Amino acid sequence: MIKKNIERKVLNNGIVVITTENKTADIVSAKIFLRIGSRYEPREQAGISHLLAAVLTKGTGKLSSLDIAHKVESVGARLGTDTTTDYFLLSIKTVSADFTDIFQLSGEIIKYPSFPETEIELEKRITIQSIRSQLEQPFTVAFSQLREMMYQNHPYALSTLGTEKTVSQITRADLQEFHQTHFRPDNIIISIVGNITNAKAINLVEQILGDWQQPETPPITLNLPSLTPQPSKTTTYQETQQSIIMLGYLAANVNSSDYAPLKLINTYLGNGLSSRLFVELREKRGLAYDVSAFYPTRIDISNFTVYIGTATENTAFAKAGLREEVERLVNNQLSSEDLQVCKNKLLGQYALGKQTNSQIAQILGWYEILGLGMEFDAKFQENLTMVTTAEAQKVASKYFIEPYVSIVGPEED
Repeated sequence: MIKKNIERKVLNNGIVVITTENKTADIVSAKIFLRIGSRYEPREQAGISHLLAAVLTKGTGKLSSLDIAHKVESVGARLGTDTTTDYFLLSIKTVSADFTDIFQLSGEIIKYPSFPETEIELEKRITIQSIRSQLEQPFTVAFSQLREMMYQNHPYALSTLGTEKTVSQITRADLQEFHQTHFRPDNIIISIVGNITNAKAINLVEQILGDWQQPETPPITLNLPSLTPQPSKTTTYQETQQSIIMLGYLAANVNSSDYAPLKLINTYLGNGLSSRLFVELREKRGLAYDVSAFYPTRIDISNFTVYIGTATENTAFAKAGLREEVERLVNNQLSSEDLQVCKNKLLGQYALGKQTNSQIAQILGWYEILGLGMEFDAKFQENLTMVTTAEAQKVASKYFIEPYVSIVGPEED
């Protein structure tokens, strides 16, 4: 359970500040979330959030990239940016004595990035190289084509990196416009955790960012396409040493009552060396080099995916084995013992993910940016404990009907 001394305040300009004091170590961690990410990108500008994250710290109106690096590194602090499907994130971590200076630097970076042309071109080349590199990785290719089949025209269909075509066309003016559109105070959540009082943390945010005015226009409202399952199969031939097989199902978003049961099913199938897929397909049948499942947390409709890497001559057997294990959950209830093991495992991992200031700041801001609220921490754990074997089977029957199939491997197999 996260500490109880959490304070949440909405500033006059719309910034949401969430703070909790933790004196265990003389460290302060802050996470600055913004409601952007690949979900908010026009199709023709796929990857612009990632590119913006890469160049945001490369200069401001007053500071060069080297100036910023020196200010951070000279005090041993950490400052970094990242982007995901559903949000953008700037993270800082310092000793308490340096937190004010580094947070002030972060405010300048967010409000006044200069987007140097040379840095943009460099980061575009690096991104395009990463995209090309992914085309040589069978697992990434398999998931990319699975994602494109499942999500079609929805932004989730593409990697957060974008495509080589879209990234190469993004200009400095595009980045400036995207920044001006989305970087606004009423689009920001800031979570601060560590050796700083709640009052001081809130006052610091007000002092540094409180005069940032909301634009007169409202934030962008997304109108994303609806998704209807249309299962299909895609195969890409590559000269690889193994075949990658993925089965994917459109699944519930984080706000659904089916979220907790699906998290438990994911734990049962693919979480660790004791998971069903690992034991049955690797240990007992020797079909897998690697086998698992994943079910990412998403604002919009998510995906439940199982995958296996297998010797090319075993492709058909491995695919049948994967599907058999998924459909077994539709046709048979989990035992009470297996379900309880999954609950214990997931609750234990959930607790271990909230130990450090950085982890707590991350999860508090993450709850807020996903629209879940701080009460989700207790609610999710309660929901997990209440899932029954009958409910798990009902949820499996609801989603595991017909899979999307993605295969990458040598043509002869």
